[in-house]
Amino acid sequence: MNTQFKKCVLELVVMMVVAKQDIYGYELVKEVSNIVHVNEGTIYPLLKRMTNDSLFETYLRESTEGPPRKYYRITARGIETMEQTKKEWMEFSTSINRFIENSKENKHE
Repeated sequence: MNTQFKKCVLELVVMMVVAKQDIYGYELVKEVSNIVHVNEGTIYPLLKRMTNDSLFETYLRESTEGPPRKYYRITARGIETMEQTKKEWMEFSTSINRFIENSKENKHE
């Protein structure tokens, strides 16, 4: 997938995954990778920025497989941002899809 496309939607995808359930970083990377191929080096700086922007909050939870894990939880501000971004994405993608479809039809005239 085009890197620029990915950058545009990655924040929305991350918010939507975290909104479903509190999640720790590595698990989040796996979930997001099912939708858009990403690596840890992309996700962790994004999580840090989104936490600094008060879209997420974090807490530690004990793990049976090693040290405690840092979990991410979406905040009320994060939910508002996610809903607004989702609305903007739907409007944008609908407009682009309409343009693409119209371009196909007009090309044959």
